[in-house]
Amino acid sequence: MLNYFLKGETGTRMRFIGLVLSTVLVLLSVVTLAQKGLNFGLDFTGGYLTEFTTSQSIELKQLKTFIAKNHNGEFELTAQGNNHFQLREAPAINQSASNSSNDWQSAVTQSTDINATVLSSAYIGSQVGDELFEQGCLALLAAMVAVMLYLAIRFEWRLALGSVVALTHDLILVLGLFSLLQLEFNLTILASLLAIIGYSLNDSIIVGDRVRELLRVKLNASISVSSIINSAIKSTLTRTLITSGTTLATVASVWLLAGTPLQGFAIALFSGIVVGTFSSVCIAATLPELMGLSAKNYEVKIDSQSQALMDMP
Repeated sequence: MLNYFLKGETGTRMRFIGLVLSTVLVLLSVVTLAQKGLNFGLDFTGGYLTEFTTSQSIELKQLKTFIAKNHNGEFELTAQGNNHFQLREAPAINQSASNSSNDWQSAVTQSTDINATVLSSAYIGSQVGDELFEQGCLALLAAMVAVMLYLAIRFEWRLALGSVVALTHDLILVLGLFSLLQLEFNLTILASLLAIIGYSLNDSIIVGDRVRELLRVKLNASISVSSIINSAIKSTLTRTLITSGTTLATVASVWLLAGTPLQGFAIALFSGIVVGTFSSVCIAATLPELMGLSAKNYEVKIDSQSQALMDMP
Protein backbone atom coordinates (compact mmCIF):
# COMPACT_ATOMS: atom_id res chain seq x y z
CA MET A 1 0.00 0.00 0.00
CA LEU A 2 2.87 2.38 0.82
CA ASN A 3 4.53 1.76 -2.54
CA TYR A 4 1.20 2.42 -4.25
CA PHE A 5 1.01 5.92 -2.81
CA LEU A 6 4.70 6.71 -3.24
CA LYS A 7 4.50 5.83 -6.93
CA GLY A 8 1.23 7.69 -7.45
CA GLU A 9 0.47 11.27 -8.36
CA THR A 10 1.76 14.21 -6.32
CA GLY A 11 -1.73 14.93 -5.01
CA THR A 12 -2.11 11.34 -3.84
CA ARG A 13 1.21 11.42 -2.00
CA MET A 14 0.28 14.69 -0.31
CA ARG A 15 -3.06 13.27 0.79
CA PHE A 16 -1.35 10.19 2.20
CA ILE A 17 1.24 12.29 4.09
CA GLY A 18 -1.61 14.43 5.46
CA LEU A 19 -3.43 11.31 6.67
CA VAL A 20 -0.33 10.09 8.50
CA LEU A 21 0.19 13.56 10.02
CA SER A 22 -3.45 13.63 11.17
CA THR A 23 -3.05 10.24 12.83
CA VAL A 24 0.03 11.45 14.73
CA LEU A 25 -1.74 14.65 15.84
CA VAL A 26 -4.77 12.70 17.06
CA LEU A 27 -2.56 10.38 19.12
CA LEU A 28 -0.71 13.35 20.63
CA SER A 29 -4.02 15.05 21.44
CA VAL A 30 -5.36 11.94 23.16
CA VAL A 31 -2.17 11.65 25.23
CA THR A 32 -2.37 15.35 26.18
CA LEU A 33 -6.03 15.02 27.18
CA ALA A 34 -5.24 11.95 29.27
CA GLN A 35 -2.34 13.63 31.09
CA LYS A 36 -3.49 17.25 31.47
CA GLY A 37 -7.24 17.07 31.00
CA LEU A 38 -9.34 20.16 30.29
CA ASN A 39 -9.26 23.39 32.27
CA PHE A 40 -12.99 23.59 33.05
CA GLY A 41 -14.39 27.05 33.76
CA LEU A 42 -16.88 28.11 36.38
CA ASP A 43 -19.74 27.11 34.08
CA PHE A 44 -18.89 23.50 34.90
CA THR A 45 -16.98 23.59 38.21
CA GLY A 46 -19.03 26.22 40.04
CA GLY A 47 -17.63 29.03 42.19
CA TYR A 48 -17.55 32.82 42.49
CA LEU A 49 -17.13 35.25 39.61
CA THR A 50 -16.38 38.90 40.40
CA GLU A 51 -15.84 41.74 37.93
CA PHE A 52 -14.33 45.03 38.97
CA THR A 53 -12.61 48.11 37.55
CA THR A 54 -9.73 50.23 38.85
CA SER A 55 -9.54 54.00 38.69
CA GLN A 56 -5.96 53.90 37.40
CA SER A 57 -3.82 51.61 35.31
CA ILE A 58 -2.20 48.72 37.13
CA GLU A 59 -0.28 45.70 35.88
CA LEU A 60 -2.05 42.35 36.11
CA LYS A 61 0.90 40.75 37.92
CA GLN A 62 1.04 43.53 40.49
CA LEU A 63 -2.71 43.34 41.14
CA LYS A 64 -2.57 39.56 41.45
CA THR A 65 0.19 39.82 44.06
CA PHE A 66 -1.81 42.34 46.06
CA ILE A 67 -4.98 40.18 46.03
CA ALA A 68 -3.00 37.06 47.02
CA LYS A 69 -2.00 38.78 50.28
CA ASN A 70 -5.67 39.16 51.20
CA HIS A 71 -7.03 35.88 49.81
CA ASN A 72 -6.78 32.51 51.55
CA GLY A 73 -7.90 30.27 48.68
CA GLU A 74 -7.13 29.70 45.02
CA PHE A 75 -8.23 32.22 42.40
CA GLU A 76 -7.70 33.16 38.77
CA LEU A 77 -7.39 36.80 37.72
CA THR A 78 -7.75 37.88 34.08
CA ALA A 79 -7.78 41.28 32.38
CA GLN A 80 -10.95 42.01 30.41
CA GLY A 81 -9.85 45.37 29.00
CA ASN A 82 -8.43 48.68 30.16
CA ASN A 83 -8.61 48.70 33.98
CA HIS A 84 -11.29 45.97 33.81
CA PHE A 85 -10.58 42.68 35.59
CA GLN A 86 -12.34 39.41 36.31
CA LEU A 87 -11.58 37.18 39.29
CA ARG A 88 -12.71 33.55 39.54
CA GLU A 89 -12.71 31.61 42.80
CA ALA A 90 -13.36 27.97 43.61
CA PRO A 91 -16.48 27.15 45.65
CA ALA A 92 -16.06 27.93 49.35
CA ILE A 93 -15.51 24.76 51.38
CA ASN A 94 -15.65 26.33 54.84
CA GLN A 95 -16.46 29.62 56.48
CA SER A 96 -12.91 30.98 56.43
CA ALA A 97 -12.68 30.36 52.69
CA SER A 98 -15.98 32.17 52.26
CA ASN A 99 -14.77 35.16 54.27
CA SER A 100 -11.63 35.45 52.12
CA SER A 101 -13.82 36.65 49.25
CA ASN A 102 -14.94 39.65 51.30
CA ASP A 103 -11.38 40.25 52.52
CA TRP A 104 -9.84 40.80 49.10
CA GLN A 105 -12.80 42.86 47.87
CA SER A 106 -12.47 45.17 50.85
CA ALA A 107 -8.73 45.42 50.28
CA VAL A 108 -8.91 46.45 46.61
CA THR A 109 -11.78 48.89 47.14
CA GLN A 110 -10.15 50.61 50.14
CA SER A 111 -6.62 50.75 48.70
CA THR A 112 -5.77 54.24 47.43
CA ASP A 113 -3.32 52.79 44.91
CA ILE A 114 -6.00 50.58 43.29
CA ASN A 115 -9.32 52.21 44.21
CA ALA A 116 -11.39 49.40 42.69
CA THR A 117 -15.11 49.38 42.06
CA VAL A 118 -16.91 46.03 42.10
CA LEU A 119 -19.26 45.79 39.11
CA SER A 120 -20.81 42.39 39.76
CA SER A 121 -20.36 39.32 41.90
CA ALA A 122 -22.13 36.02 41.25
CA TYR A 123 -22.01 32.46 42.55
CA ILE A 124 -22.55 29.36 40.43
CA GLY A 125 -23.31 26.21 42.37
CA SER A 126 -21.43 22.99 41.58
CA GLN A 127 -24.75 21.19 41.00
CA VAL A 128 -25.66 23.72 38.30
CA GLY A 129 -22.22 23.24 36.78
CA ASP A 130 -22.69 19.46 36.67
CA GLU A 131 -26.07 19.87 34.97
CA LEU A 132 -24.64 22.28 32.40
CA PHE A 133 -21.79 19.88 31.62
CA GLU A 134 -24.17 16.93 31.29
CA GLN A 135 -26.57 18.85 29.03
CA GLY A 136 -23.71 20.15 26.92
CA CYS A 137 -22.32 16.65 26.40
CA LEU A 138 -25.78 15.37 25.49
CA ALA A 139 -26.14 18.16 22.93
CA LEU A 140 -22.77 17.23 21.45
CA LEU A 141 -23.70 13.54 21.36
CA ALA A 142 -27.09 14.28 19.76
CA ALA A 143 -25.40 16.37 17.06
CA MET A 144 -22.94 13.55 16.30
CA VAL A 145 -25.72 10.94 16.08
CA ALA A 146 -27.76 13.18 13.75
CA VAL A 147 -24.71 13.69 11.53
CA MET A 148 -24.05 9.94 11.35
CA LEU A 149 -27.63 9.20 10.38
CA TYR A 150 -27.54 11.88 7.69
CA LEU A 151 -24.26 10.59 6.22
CA ALA A 152 -25.49 6.98 6.32
CA ILE A 153 -28.48 7.96 4.18
CA ARG A 154 -26.65 10.31 1.83
CA PHE A 155 -23.40 8.45 1.01
CA GLU A 156 -22.04 5.01 0.32
CA TRP A 157 -20.70 3.64 3.62
CA ARG A 158 -17.02 4.26 2.80
CA LEU A 159 -17.54 7.96 2.09
CA ALA A 160 -19.85 8.24 5.11
CA LEU A 161 -17.29 6.63 7.41
CA GLY A 162 -14.55 8.91 6.05
CA SER A 163 -16.65 11.99 6.90
CA VAL A 164 -17.39 10.72 10.42
CA VAL A 165 -13.70 10.00 11.08
CA ALA A 166 -12.77 13.46 9.76
CA LEU A 167 -15.35 15.05 12.05
CA THR A 168 -14.09 13.13 15.09
CA HIS A 169 -10.53 14.08 14.16
CA ASP A 170 -11.43 17.80 14.16
CA LEU A 171 -13.06 17.67 17.60
CA ILE A 172 -10.18 15.72 19.15
CA LEU A 173 -7.56 18.15 17.79
CA VAL A 174 -9.44 21.20 19.09
CA LEU A 175 -9.85 19.59 22.53
CA GLY A 176 -6.17 18.59 22.46
CA LEU A 177 -5.19 22.21 21.73
CA PHE A 178 -7.24 23.48 24.69
CA SER A 179 -5.72 20.80 26.91
CA LEU A 180 -2.17 21.57 25.78
CA LEU A 181 -2.51 25.34 26.32
CA GLN A 182 -4.79 24.88 29.37
CA LEU A 183 -7.26 27.39 27.96
CA GLU A 184 -10.50 27.70 29.87
CA PHE A 185 -13.18 25.30 28.66
CA ASN A 186 -16.67 26.69 29.26
CA LEU A 187 -20.12 26.69 27.65
CA THR A 188 -18.95 29.14 24.98
CA ILE A 189 -16.27 26.67 23.87
CA LEU A 190 -18.79 23.85 23.89
CA ALA A 191 -21.01 25.91 21.59
CA SER A 192 -18.04 26.44 19.26
CA LEU A 193 -17.59 22.64 19.04
CA LEU A 194 -21.16 22.35 17.77
CA ALA A 195 -20.38 25.01 15.17
CA ILE A 196 -17.23 23.11 14.15
CA ILE A 197 -19.32 19.96 13.61
CA GLY A 198 -21.50 21.81 11.10
CA TYR A 199 -18.59 23.47 9.31
CA SER A 200 -16.47 20.32 9.06
CA LEU A 201 -19.46 18.33 7.82
CA ASN A 202 -20.13 20.92 5.11
CA ASP A 203 -16.57 20.64 3.76
CA SER A 204 -16.63 16.84 3.79
CA ILE A 205 -20.02 16.72 2.00
CA ILE A 206 -18.81 19.05 -0.77
CA VAL A 207 -15.77 16.85 -1.47
CA GLY A 208 -17.75 13.61 -1.05
CA ASP A 209 -20.47 14.77 -3.44
CA ARG A 210 -17.92 15.61 -6.10
CA VAL A 211 -16.15 12.28 -5.68
CA ARG A 212 -19.47 10.44 -6.04
CA GLU A 213 -20.40 12.42 -9.18
CA LEU A 214 -17.08 11.69 -10.90
CA LEU A 215 -17.23 8.01 -9.97
CA ARG A 216 -20.66 7.75 -11.60
CA VAL A 217 -19.66 9.71 -14.71
CA LYS A 218 -16.46 7.74 -15.23
CA LEU A 219 -17.98 4.39 -14.34
CA ASN A 220 -16.72 2.64 -17.44
CA ALA A 221 -13.59 4.71 -17.96
CA SER A 222 -10.17 3.23 -17.27
CA ILE A 223 -9.23 5.89 -14.70
CA SER A 224 -7.93 5.07 -11.25
CA VAL A 225 -9.93 5.99 -8.17
CA SER A 226 -6.94 7.96 -6.93
CA SER A 227 -7.02 10.19 -10.02
CA ILE A 228 -10.78 10.66 -9.71
CA ILE A 229 -10.44 11.76 -6.07
CA ASN A 230 -7.62 14.14 -6.98
CA SER A 231 -9.81 15.65 -9.72
CA ALA A 232 -12.69 16.03 -7.26
CA ILE A 233 -10.46 17.84 -4.77
CA LYS A 234 -9.04 20.14 -7.45
CA SER A 235 -12.52 21.08 -8.67
CA THR A 236 -13.69 22.01 -5.16
CA LEU A 237 -10.43 23.45 -3.78
CA THR A 238 -11.02 27.02 -4.92
CA ARG A 239 -14.49 27.12 -3.37
CA THR A 240 -13.19 25.57 -0.17
CA LEU A 241 -10.31 28.03 0.17
CA ILE A 242 -12.52 31.05 -0.48
CA THR A 243 -15.14 29.90 2.01
CA SER A 244 -12.56 29.01 4.66
CA GLY A 245 -10.58 32.19 4.05
CA THR A 246 -13.53 34.54 4.49
CA THR A 247 -14.72 32.64 7.57
CA LEU A 248 -11.23 32.70 9.09
CA ALA A 249 -11.00 36.46 8.49
CA THR A 250 -14.26 36.98 10.38
CA VAL A 251 -13.24 34.71 13.26
CA ALA A 252 -9.80 36.39 13.43
CA SER A 253 -11.53 39.77 13.79
CA VAL A 254 -13.55 38.41 16.71
CA TRP A 255 -10.38 36.95 18.22
CA LEU A 256 -8.42 40.21 17.99
CA LEU A 257 -11.10 42.85 18.52
CA ALA A 258 -13.94 41.35 20.57
CA GLY A 259 -12.00 41.18 23.82
CA THR A 260 -11.01 38.46 26.26
CA PRO A 261 -14.50 36.98 26.88
CA LEU A 262 -14.75 35.76 23.26
CA GLN A 263 -11.11 34.83 22.71
CA GLY A 264 -11.60 31.18 23.66
CA PHE A 265 -14.62 30.91 21.37
CA ALA A 266 -12.66 32.47 18.49
CA ILE A 267 -9.61 30.26 19.07
CA ALA A 268 -11.75 27.12 19.02
CA LEU A 269 -13.54 28.17 15.82
CA PHE A 270 -10.32 29.28 14.10
CA SER A 271 -8.48 26.03 14.84
CA GLY A 272 -11.61 23.99 14.02
CA ILE A 273 -11.98 25.61 10.59
CA VAL A 274 -8.30 25.05 9.77
CA VAL A 275 -8.26 21.37 10.77
CA GLY A 276 -11.74 20.87 9.23
CA THR A 277 -10.54 22.10 5.83
CA PHE A 278 -7.45 19.91 6.15
CA SER A 279 -9.36 16.79 7.20
CA SER A 280 -11.93 17.09 4.38
CA VAL A 281 -9.08 16.48 1.93
CA CYS A 282 -6.67 14.24 3.82
CA ILE A 283 -9.20 12.08 5.69
CA ALA A 284 -12.72 12.33 4.27
CA ALA A 285 -11.44 11.84 0.70
CA THR A 286 -8.43 9.59 1.36
CA LEU A 287 -9.79 7.09 3.89
CA PRO A 288 -12.53 5.75 1.54
CA GLU A 289 -9.85 5.03 -1.06
CA LEU A 290 -7.89 3.00 1.47
CA MET A 291 -11.07 1.04 2.27
CA GLY A 292 -11.52 0.05 -1.37
CA LEU A 293 -13.84 2.69 -2.80
CA SER A 294 -14.32 2.17 -6.54
CA ALA A 295 -16.64 3.06 -9.40
CA LYS A 296 -18.20 -0.40 -9.09
CA ASN A 297 -19.82 0.72 -5.83
CA TYR A 298 -22.09 2.95 -7.92
CA GLU A 299 -23.09 0.43 -10.57
CA VAL A 300 -26.83 0.10 -10.95
CA LYS A 301 -27.70 -3.49 -10.10
CA ILE A 302 -30.31 -5.02 -12.42
CA ASP A 303 -32.20 -8.18 -11.52
CA SER A 304 -32.19 -11.19 -13.88
CA GLN A 305 -35.73 -10.56 -15.20
CA SER A 306 -34.97 -6.96 -16.17
CA GLN A 307 -31.68 -8.04 -17.75
CA ALA A 308 -33.54 -10.68 -19.83
CA LEU A 309 -35.99 -8.05 -21.07
CA MET A 310 -33.11 -5.74 -22.03
CA ASP A 311 -31.41 -8.54 -23.94
CA MET A 312 -34.49 -9.34 -26.00
CA PRO A 313 -34.20 -8.39 -29.70
